[in-house]
Amino acid sequence: MFHRVTLIGRVGQDPQMRYTPDGTPVTSFSVATTTTISKANRPDAPAGWKESYNGKNWELTTWFRVTCWRKLAEAVNQYLAKGAQVFVEGELKGEAVDGSQNPRIWQGNDGEHRASFEVTASTV
Repeated sequence: MFHRVTLIGRVGQDPQMRYTPDGTPVTSFSVATTTTISKANRPDAPAGWKESYNGKNWELTTWFRVTCWRKLAEAVNQYLAKGAQVFVEGELKGEAVDGSQNPRIWQGNDGEHRASFEVTASTV
């Protein structure tokens, strides 16, 4: 079972390319997507949302870890960089500790809970 996803966001770190033992290129990078709600429509912050840099909106950022294989891995490694806007289509995979298709959840240094999703890209 798989879930097809489409993401538009910003690259969170420069892509990292490596090779499997048989020489297949694999590139990984993170993508941040942000959803906003106007404070005019919602004066109180929804749980987990933060104030935007301009103070007019509430924002929620979701991080995705993206993996690319073969020729796509090589192209992504060559052309993407931290901060670039990116479009990704692919398969959403869970990476929970229990092996389920749920996201990996952990507590950050600031005490807030975080979650990440893994996407195997078919298009970038």
